[in-house]
Formats: sequence, structure tokens, C-alpha cells
Amino acid sequence: MPKLSDTMEEGVVAEWHKKVGDEVQTGDVLAEIETDKATMEFESFQDGFLLHIGVQTGETAPVDSILAVLGEKGENIEDLLKSASENGSAAPEPEPAPAEEPKQEAKTESKPEISHAAVATPVVASNSDGRLKASPLARSMATEKGIDLNAVNGTGDGGRIVKRDIEEYTPSSRPAATFAGVSGQESFSEEKVSQMRKVIARRLAESKFEAPHFYLTMEIDMENSMTSRKAINAAIEPEKISFNDMVIKAAAAALKKHPGVNASWLGDKIRYNDHVHIGVAVAVDEGLLVPVIRFADSKPMAAINAEVKEMAGKARTKKLQPSEMEGNTFTISNLGMFGIEEFTAIINPPDACIMAVGTIVEKPVVKNGQIVVGHTMKVTLSCDHRVVDGAVGSAFLQTFKKYMENPVMMLAV
Repeated sequence: MPKLSDTMEEGVVAEWHKKVGDEVQTGDVLAEIETDKATMEFESFQDGFLLHIGVQTGETAPVDSILAVLGEKGENIEDLLKSASENGSAAPEPEPAPAEEPKQEAKTESKPEISHAAVATPVVASNSDGRLKASPLARSMATEKGIDLNAVNGTGDGGRIVKRDIEEYTPSSRPAATFAGVSGQESFSEEKVSQMRKVIARRLAESKFEAPHFYLTMEIDMENSMTSRKAINAAIEPEKISFNDMVIKAAAAALKKHPGVNASWLGDKIRYNDHVHIGVAVAVDEGLLVPVIRFADSKPMAAINAEVKEMAGKARTKKLQPSEMEGNTFTISNLGMFGIEEFTAIINPPDACIMAVGTIVEKPVVKNGQIVVGHTMKVTLSCDHRVVDGAVGSAFLQTFKKYMENPVMMLAV
């Protein structure tokens, strides 16, 4: 089992692309591995034949345990597996390889004419307790395509729904629905926690309960930002910048002036970063990914916009590489596009701070002693009190506010 990210401790086999006995060429995709951050293709690094599968589809195994064995056709690997097992490096005893499945047909020798085509209606994959069985990749693909998994016939082990079932699904294959004739029935569904969700839960729990959080909220006048954004977009058509790009740029410029916020708690020391790498939280089906915009302070807003779009697209299609999610010195979580006016965020280790950004609100404001219609935005800075004091965090927000309310100042940094 390869270590495909810096935080990966175990992986789940989402799908095998080869079966025992298949010939494998260097570069062939052997399997899809679900890590704590993404589902990634695992390519063979040598030629040979697939002699053994140590982790079945849907199973979890620790890093460095036996995922598979490649070798010469017909090669005896019993001693190898025995030695690996004795040394504690083998995965849990695998299920029988697909090549052994014909043994199950011995009981039906008197009815050789029976085949899957004889089944009247598709069988929906489920466990003995009625829960749906589908690989993580199949679930993700079904969500993207808007396919109801209950309508898909699973062809994997034990009727499990796998990638090819989603690819080959057509609405005409949907089984006829049946109803009990009563209303108000209780029902539920459960899903196995993904590697990504496990790590998110562990890391955020550690952050919330180990780092003493405190919060600073500031309201920002967005009138000049709205005017400037409109002018910038008119000048750089067809490209566009978003308010989020302006927030990233303003935060990056402010961090250069306040290195005490651009910092990390390392247990016995505090690291103050000279470079500014901003993590941008992106919501995906299975949780939250944080791609990193490196040296954000030195990039124009148009470049930030292009990079954020590319990274977000990779995150949602599970093509984001671990290296693209490492090295952040500060994080921004923006829920403004969902209409959220104000919220607090949990610090993303190893950062000392994370800034939560709300939506722009049209409201009455007082200007020059007069009540007028204005547009404001609230941001909340979550700070690790072991690193950042209230005065330091407040000074950073004041500088950030100055940049957002006078965007022309950002053009010079």
C-alpha cells in the first residue's frame, strides 16, 4: 500500500483494474486507492503478471502492507507471503481471488443454463442489514452524474456497485419500484466513513481542543471593492476576478505587514514565515480540501483567480495532488456565496489563524452623519492564542480592512 500523501496512514481500494492472472505492463493502472485526501490511480512500476491481491475492493489496509504481488507467470509466491506475514508486513488475510470463484458453481452443475440474464429484475447491492454497497469512487461518480444508486445493478463482488456500473448505467435499466402501500415509514442509509472524512475529523478535533481559539470579527465597507472589481473586470475581459480573489490578495498583503499572524505553533517553538502561502478551503462531496496558493502576495488578482479555479476544479474531480495541499501559512474559508453572513472557522493546522468570510450584505449605514444604503461584509479571524495575541490579530484585521476598503492600494503590492 503506497503512501500517497504526507498524512496518509491507511488506504482503501476503491476499485481494481486488474484481476489475478492478468498480464501487467509498466504504467498500467492496477487499482484506484482512496486516501485521506483524494482517490488516486496507482500505476504499476514493472512488467509482470498479477499473482496475488492482498486487499480486496472496499477493504482498508495500512501503508506498506501488501497490496498486490507481481511476478513471473506461474511463479510460486507462498514462501514470500508467509515470510511477509511472519514479519508483520502483510495485509489481513484476503478473500479468495476471483480465479477461485468457479468453486461456488459446483452446487449448480445440474443447472448450467442459469445465467445472470435469467434474473427478472436487477438486484440492488445491499448488505444483510439492507444497506447499499458501492465503492467510494462509484458513489462519487453517481453524485456527479445525478444517478440514484438504488437504480443501479451492481456487478462487483457480492453485488457491489463499482465504477463500470455507473459508466454503463442508462435510465432504462432502472428497476420497477414497489411500495408497501403505507405512508410514514422510517428509513435511513449509512455510509462507511471515507479516509478523507476520518482525517478531517481527527485533525479538526485536535485543532479545536488543543489550540486555544479566540475570535475577532470586523465589518468592512465594500462599496469601493464593488466599484473597483467592476472596473478591473471591464479592463481585463474576458477574464474576471471575484471578491474572493480580492480577499486573498488583501489578506496576503496584510500578512506581509503582520508576520506574527503568518505563523505556526510547533510545540517548543513558533515559526514565523516570511513567505505567504494561503490555503483556500474548497467543499467537496466527502468533506473539505484546502489547495494552497503559493506566494499569493506577489501574484496579481487575475493570476490568483486562474489558480483558484484550477485548484478547485482539481479538488472536485479528485485530481488534486498532495503537494498542492501542503505548506499553507494562513487559511481562508469563504461561505459568502452561500449567503452566510457571519461564522467562525476551526484553525487549519499548522496555521496559527484562519479567516472566515461572510457574504456582502446590503443594509443601512451611517456615512457623514447620514443614513444611506451601503454594502458591508463581515470577516472573523480565528486565532491560536498560543501564537497570536488579541492586539496582533486586531492589527492584522485593521490592515486587511484598509486594503479591502481601498483596493487601489493592493495594486501597488
